[in-house]
Amino acid sequence: MQFFKRYLILAGALWLIHSTALAQRDSSFNKTPLSLPQYLHLVSTQHLGYAAQQYNVSIAAAGIESAKVFPDPELSLGGFDNQHRALHLSYGYNAGLSTTIELGGKRKARIGLARSNLEQSQALLLDYFRNLRADATLAWFNAMQQQHLYEVRQQSYLLMRQLADADAIRFQKGVITETDARQSKLEADNLLNSVYQQEADWKAALLQLNINTGHAHADTLLWPSGNFEHLQRIFILQDLVTNAQNTRADAVAANAGRVVADKTLTLVKANRKIDLGINAGVGYNAEATSEIAPTPRYVASSAGISVPLKFSNHYKGDLHAAQYAVKQAALEYEQVLLQIHTDVIQAWFNYNAAGQQVKQFENGLLADAQKVLQGKVYSYKRGETSLLEVLNAQRTWNEVQQDYYQTLYSYAAALVALERAAGTWDIQ
Repeated sequence: MQFFKRYLILAGALWLIHSTALAQRDSSFNKTPLSLPQYLHLVSTQHLGYAAQQYNVSIAAAGIESAKVFPDPELSLGGFDNQHRALHLSYGYNAGLSTTIELGGKRKARIGLARSNLEQSQALLLDYFRNLRADATLAWFNAMQQQHLYEVRQQSYLLMRQLADADAIRFQKGVITETDARQSKLEADNLLNSVYQQEADWKAALLQLNINTGHAHADTLLWPSGNFEHLQRIFILQDLVTNAQNTRADAVAANAGRVVADKTLTLVKANRKIDLGINAGVGYNAEATSEIAPTPRYVASSAGISVPLKFSNHYKGDLHAAQYAVKQAALEYEQVLLQIHTDVIQAWFNYNAAGQQVKQFENGLLADAQKVLQGKVYSYKRGETSLLEVLNAQRTWNEVQQDYYQTLYSYAAALVALERAAGTWDIQ
């Protein structure tokens, strides 16, 4: 018995030292505080995936220049030498120039298609950023949630450690049994393990912010400065749906896809038209002094055209494929509009439900759980209630706090989802 009393005294001293180290654990790494607008600015300028996607627009812009190219002319040069010591035949040179004149508006169709591809690439880039911004904002709110959950577990551990320290002293005085003192110590140790795990989850969430902003230094983590504030909005559902179907980036991209399909069909039709080949040439023939066939020196010129025989137009596979692509793009656009309509309504319902849940916590649920715990702790210290009742009240208080912060995160996530679905953004 004396050994166990000494053990409890020593354990209490070690807990005091450990709790001091635990309280300093949050400052064991470098932090860079930043607000949500600052964070989203870093995401828009330093996110590696977004930077890579921007090259798609540059590539599409370069495609316009490629579409403007005319067919290259061809230059041909030649010569002959019929000299023979006995026959004295002539020699000569010839040069020719030929090119293809595109008919049927092929170049115009190529340029139109390239410009439509550029517009589609720009819309797809906006849609990529729409999702990136929403996902990055969720990561920012999640980091705040994990920090609050860490603080809840830390506070629970510190409270239980204080009770365990007090129980060690009460056991020395013979007020409680050895089993009760050991139970409170075990509860404190168990809560400490949950603190360790929650701390790891919190830092992992902070590390995700570094990834979103292109930071590779794991020794310095971004620290969200703010709270779950200004999440209340008043939305008119029909206005959200209409605005989303008209302006959401994926709807714009789908509409651009319809234009691309139409332009592709126009180009296919133009390519089925014949092209006109033209050529011109000049030749020089030197004087031949042969006794058999003497000829004077002369210069000859030539010109001509060539017309391809488009037997291949009998096969209309490319034309049919382009026509089907137009119909497919139209259906895909309608599907996107329908999906947007569904996304907005679902997000609107979830946002309103999350707001009601937050109000439920803030209208007394948190305060009641805290008062119950405080009352049980006070009664336990006076010997009027059991440790089991304190532990139950402690667990209830922990669960209520955790549920509250998870509900706050769900409320923020519901707002992000609604504004992502509606194609609007005002979360600051």
